[in-house]
Amino acid sequence: MAELKFKDFLNKDGIANADAPIWFKKRIDIRKAFPSPYLEKKDTLAAIVSNAVIKVDSLKHEEGGSSLLGDGPFDPQGPRYQDAQKAELAPRMQDLEETIDQSVALFQGLSNWNHPLSMPNVIPPANIASMTAAMLTEIFSPNIIEGEYAWNVELAELESAAIIARLLGWDPEVAGGLYTFGGSGCYFYGLKYALTRVLGKESRSTGIRTDGKVLVSQQGHYCKMNSTDWTGLGMNNIVNIQTDDKTNCMDIEYLEEVMEELFKAGTPIISIICTMGSTDAFAVDQVKKVRELIEKYPNPPGFGKPFLYCDAVIGWAWLCFKSYDFDKNPMQFRPQVIAAIKANMQAIKEMEFADAIGCDFHKVGWSPYNCSLFMVKDIGEFQRLMSRPGSDYLQERTTYNPGNYTLEVSRSGSYAMAGWATLKHFGHEGFQAVLGGILEVQHELRERIRAESDMVCVNPDDNGFVTLFRIYPKGVDASTQYAKELSWPDCKDELMKHNRLQENVADKLWNWLKEDRVIDGDHLTYTSLSTGFRPTKYNRDESDPNAMIYALKSFPMNVFIDADSMNTLVKVVKAARDEAIAAGWL
Repeated sequence: MAELKFKDFLNKDGIANADAPIWFKKRIDIRKAFPSPYLEKKDTLAAIVSNAVIKVDSLKHEEGGSSLLGDGPFDPQGPRYQDAQKAELAPRMQDLEETIDQSVALFQGLSNWNHPLSMPNVIPPANIASMTAAMLTEIFSPNIIEGEYAWNVELAELESAAIIARLLGWDPEVAGGLYTFGGSGCYFYGLKYALTRVLGKESRSTGIRTDGKVLVSQQGHYCKMNSTDWTGLGMNNIVNIQTDDKTNCMDIEYLEEVMEELFKAGTPIISIICTMGSTDAFAVDQVKKVRELIEKYPNPPGFGKPFLYCDAVIGWAWLCFKSYDFDKNPMQFRPQVIAAIKANMQAIKEMEFADAIGCDFHKVGWSPYNCSLFMVKDIGEFQRLMSRPGSDYLQERTTYNPGNYTLEVSRSGSYAMAGWATLKHFGHEGFQAVLGGILEVQHELRERIRAESDMVCVNPDDNGFVTLFRIYPKGVDASTQYAKELSWPDCKDELMKHNRLQENVADKLWNWLKEDRVIDGDHLTYTSLSTGFRPTKYNRDESDPNAMIYALKSFPMNVFIDADSMNTLVKVVKAARDEAIAAGWL
C-alpha cells in the first residue's frame, strides 16, 4: 500500500485539493478553530479573542446606566432554562464567528460585578493580571499533575504557597499549598487530611469506621455538611458550637464543655474548624485558645491529635497588614477604619497556630472563579499520609509531582496562574489599598444609616466587608425596635413581621433591578438579603427557625463603589419599603 502523504492533498496555498478525501477537507476547516502551532506575523487567536472581548464589553452601559449586562428589561424569574432540553448536536460545523456571537449573547442579563451599584454578596470582579494569566493557560493547557505537563507553570503554585506561608508565619521550607476548586475544595482537603491523621493511614483502605466528631461554629459555612457527607464521616458527626452574642465567634467556654464531654466519653475529635471571617458576620474564631484546648484534651490512645483547620477563605488577605505601620498609617485611613483594620489583622494572624487553612483568591484576591489555595503547615506529612501509587503511564521527570496525592488528577494551571499573578501584581500595598478602601466605603454607608431613624445597622461591631441593616416603617424608631426584637421573646411576632418586610424589600429590589426600574434618575442597586445573620439572644441554639434576624445586605467588593453608591442604596431601599407597605406587606 502506498504511503499516504497529507501534503499531496494540499495546493501551494495550503488549501485542500478537489480530490482530497472529505475527512481531510473538514480537518483543514477545523484547524481554523485552533491556535497555530507556529509563530506567525498575524496572530489569528489574538485577533479573535480581542474581538470577543470587545463584543462582550459592549454589553456594558455608559456611566449612570444599569449594573446588568445587555439591554433589559429581564424576567426576574430567570431565563427559560427549560428550553435547554431542546439542544442537540448539529450535523455540520458552525461558523466560528457565529459561535462566538452566541457565546457573547449568554452574558445578557448577567451582573457586571465591577459596577458601582453592584454589591450583593462576596462576589468581587477579577483583576486584569489574574484574568490574563489564567487566560494564557487556556492556550497551552498546562496540567499541574506533574512537572512534565506543567513545567515552569508549577512555579506559580509553589511560589504562591511560599508567599502565603510567610504571611502566616510558617516556615516556607516546610509548609506547602495546593490550588483547588474553591473554598469547599479546601475544606474537603482539610477534613480528609484530618481523618487520615486521626484515624491512621490505613483508614484510606478500610474506610471510616469511627464516629469521630467535627467541631465547628454554628456560624460556620454550610460546606461543613458537604465535606462530612462526601468523605463518608456523616453529617450527624458535626457538633455545632454556640457563638458569642456580640462577636459571633465560637463560645470558648461552651467549646471546652463539649471537648471535655467527648474526652470523658472516649470519643475522638477529628477536627476543630475555626471560621476566620464568616460571610455575613465576619466572625473570627480564637485560634490560639482552640489550640490550647486541643493540647488540654487529647484524643483517646490509638488516635492522632485533633486537627485544627482554619476556614479563612474570606479573612486571609488581612495578613497583608501584618507589616503595616499602624502608628504612621502611610495609607492615611481614617481613625475608625484603621482601628477596624488592626483588629482584623490581630485576629487573623492567630492562624499561625493552625494545621491547615483555606483561602479564596476569587473572594479577597479579586481573581476569576474559581481560584482557591489549600495551605498546610507540614507539606511533608501531608504527602506521606495522602500519597498513592503512581500511574503506569506517568513518569516523574521533575521533583514536583502533586498528582501523586491530590484529589484531582488533572488540574488546570489557571487557578495557580490567576492567584500567583494577583500576589505578584498587588503586593502588600495593593491588598492594603483595596481592603482598607472597602472599609472606608462601608463606613460611609454606616454613617448614612445612622442618620436615618427608620434604619439600623445590625452588625455595627463587625469589622468585615459587609454591612447588614434593617428598615422599618416610617415613624418606628429602628434602633429601639431592633433591640427589643433581638432580646425579648414576647416580641417574636414583631420580629417575624419585620423580617417579612426585609424579605419583601429585597424581593422588590431584585424585581426592579431586572425590570430596569429607575428611581429618581438612578438605576437600582444590586444588593441582597441574609435570612440567618444571627439568632436572637433567646435562640442561641437556633432551634427556632422563626427567631432569626433577617437583614438587607451591602457587600461592596469592587473598587468602583463610592459614597454616591451608598446614597443611591439608601434611597432605593426606602422606595422599596414604601411600595411594600403601600401594597400591604403582611
